[in-house]
Amino acid sequence: MLGSRNGISALLAAMLLAGGAGAPAQANALEEGRQLAEDMCGTCHAISPEDETENPEAPTFSEIAGRYSVWNLQEALAEGIVVGHEDMPEFTLSPEQINALLSYMDTLTPEDAAQ
Repeated sequence: MLGSRNGISALLAAMLLAGGAGAPAQANALEEGRQLAEDMCGTCHAISPEDETENPEAPTFSEIAGRYSVWNLQEALAEGIVVGHEDMPEFTLSPEQINALLSYMDTLTPEDAAQ
């Protein structure tokens, strides 16, 4: 019985430590997502609420997050977004980059947005 208790205590401690490690990993993903947005999209789109859109036809990331559940864009990003205007380049993102970008965009979703 004593070994069982120690095993449970060790498991709980491991779970708590793993949960605590999630916050820095999430912060890193958000920063990576913001940096990807800035590098790949920032020449046309405003990537943060403080930015201004360089291209009047390019919606801001805040507008996109308010219109859609950003996680619904996951498949389109995985396949490579191809749009009907010349200004937007085609690009390919890894699954980790897609997750980071969408995690960042999700922080821009208004509280009252319909999902």
